[in-house]
Amino acid sequence: MTTSTMAHEEMNVGIRGLMEVIMHVVDMDAMVSFYRDKLGLKLSYPTNAQNFSKENWVTFDTGSCIFVLHSGGRVRMGEQPSHRVTFQVKDVRIAREHFVKLGVQLGEVRSPAPGVSVVDGKDPEGNVYALESHS
Repeated sequence: MTTSTMAHEEMNVGIRGLMEVIMHVVDMDAMVSFYRDKLGLKLSYPTNAQNFSKENWVTFDTGSCIFVLHSGGRVRMGEQPSHRVTFQVKDVRIAREHFVKLGVQLGEVRSPAPGVSVVDGKDPEGNVYALESHS
């Protein structure tokens, strides 16, 4: 533990975990459909909307972290995204097979470290995400 980390803990200001990931999107309806209907994330706000095109803030419950879609798009379309959202799955190979059958385009499974399996994808607006499992 570094001196800085200890100081943060003593002052009770240290990072305790990832609270939310915010992704700026252009087409809210398409993005909600992708993350809710294709990847199966649980919509947490707004729960009564049928059409999301006028929504500025849509959240999904992902466990210990909230995933947020925020309207307004990117500052410059076509730039490489500065983020990557990683979703934990039980088994990447099984998850990949399931999502590919639903029409989700995913890369090949890779193992960047012992016991870690990852597959990368892009949502309809080109935002990079990954599915990851640990054995």
